[in-house]
Amino acid sequence: MSLNLQIHSEHFTNPLYLDSGRILEPYDITYETYGTLNEDKSNVIVICHALTGSHHAAGMYEGDNKPGWWDALIGSGKAIDTDKYFVICSNVIGSCFGSTGPMSLRHPYHEPYRYKFPVVTIKDMVKAQRILFDRLDIHRVHAIVGGSMGGMQALQFALHYPNFSNKIIALATTHATQPWAIAFNKVAQEAILKDPDFKQGYYDPDIIKEQSLSGMAIGRMAGHISFLSHESMQRKFGREYKRDDGLYELFGKFQVESYLEYNGYNFTKWFDPLTYLYITKAINIFDLSRGYDSLQEAMQKIKAELHLISFSNDMLFKSYEMKELDNVLNEVGNTNHHYLEVESDYGHDAFLVEVEKFDTYIKEVLNG
Repeated sequence: MSLNLQIHSEHFTNPLYLDSGRILEPYDITYETYGTLNEDKSNVIVICHALTGSHHAAGMYEGDNKPGWWDALIGSGKAIDTDKYFVICSNVIGSCFGSTGPMSLRHPYHEPYRYKFPVVTIKDMVKAQRILFDRLDIHRVHAIVGGSMGGMQALQFALHYPNFSNKIIALATTHATQPWAIAFNKVAQEAILKDPDFKQGYYDPDIIKEQSLSGMAIGRMAGHISFLSHESMQRKFGREYKRDDGLYELFGKFQVESYLEYNGYNFTKWFDPLTYLYITKAINIFDLSRGYDSLQEAMQKIKAELHLISFSNDMLFKSYEMKELDNVLNEVGNTNHHYLEVESDYGHDAFLVEVEKFDTYIKEVLNG
């Protein structure tokens, strides 16, 4: 069987009412689908992407050298089996891969929004997806799966649309972003804002893609540190030094330094700096209990079967943050949830890299 990878875009002219009280209109959502929708539409699985992810979760386009970001999990015969399920992954509002974001053209002025783009929240991203599914005549789905910021969306779906999904699987995430994660985002935001080439938001995106934005590269380096762990860096790089650099050259590099540099500068060629500011803002202000008296009160709204998966050495979203959610669910008498801590010393990115440690679990959850 094939993956049946298809890319689509939908244009919406009705206003999207945002958490902030502002509205977004018109707007576009780009999304990908895999597999085939069955007749009664009961085989839909929604995938939610993380900060720098996109709708391209699996498979390859012509000329690509690497597949979608969760290709190890999604496909024919894989844990999220496209022979069986119809899988949808949509690019979030505020992103830079086709859905409306800060560098999209602002109607009717034909120039990018830039700072005129409203602050969007995780809840807004989820609301826009729900509107997309309505248009596709999909009113209930089998499961929603996401990691990191994708996990935030999955949890928000569970809370905000309690009858929409039978199962929710949230990995490597939190119920509210904690100061440690906000601090890493702060470094990235400051580095972008203080770079003269950012031009206070009035940069030419083509020039940035070509010449890169060093402030954003530096911010991304800080981010990368939070995605790994002491152990995974030790394993990956040790104290190896670049072969062609001298130990006593001032700018000679350890392997870990050249890795951070390569990834940081490469990142600026494919991700937009204003988008980075807007999406890290959305992550920072994420809190499932906002609008409720307590997290306990919020959790009483959840009806779906909920699966919380944390990774033992995640430095960004500590496993005890998911455990807190598990405890609160127990407190309010929710018997339809399960907490799994995956043993891993890889760090936060384990949800992308060490798929073999949890894919069987996901497969069993989906197949009931």
